[in-house]
Amino acid sequence: MSMLEIVTLPAPILRKKTRPVTDFGPELQELIENMVETMRAANGVGLAAPQIGRSLRLAVIEDLPKEDDEGNEIPDSRDLYVIVNPEIVWESRDTVDGIEGCLSIPGYLGEVERAQSIRVRGQDRYGKKMRWRLKEWTARIFQHEIDHLDGVLYIDKLTDEANFWTEEAFQARFEEEE
Repeated sequence: MSMLEIVTLPAPILRKKTRPVTDFGPELQELIENMVETMRAANGVGLAAPQIGRSLRLAVIEDLPKEDDEGNEIPDSRDLYVIVNPEIVWESRDTVDGIEGCLSIPGYLGEVERAQSIRVRGQDRYGKKMRWRLKEWTARIFQHEIDHLDGVLYIDKLTDEANFWTEEAFQARFEEEE
């Protein structure tokens, strides 16, 4: 496995709609493994193919760790999703605002409104047709990564232009509220 370079704004590939994956062979499998390694090394929870310079409808997502009854993280409890050719087929009317960042826009955070629950249709890493029913945080990550595959970034969906901060400004704001 090898680390991949993460593309950042203003790279044009981040603004282009990607093409479907049609070959699920060894080259794709190696790319997926490299994407997972890169995402983890960057402390991300998702990484879409355009973020590593590839125009493919492919993303990897790793949920937050699960917690035990006392609120302690359970080791190796994160769910890893590999989504190929995903499509959101249903969104709840209920929405929720949340803070998002992006590996392709380092150093910034913004508030984005997302559907609370979604249903996604696509394929797994081997081409098997899949359906996912997602809610809350996991639904947010899926929406963020699928947006990447359509050339859309979270900064395009801010709840307000004022709700975009450097990480330092956001941290200072958060500390003031405590």
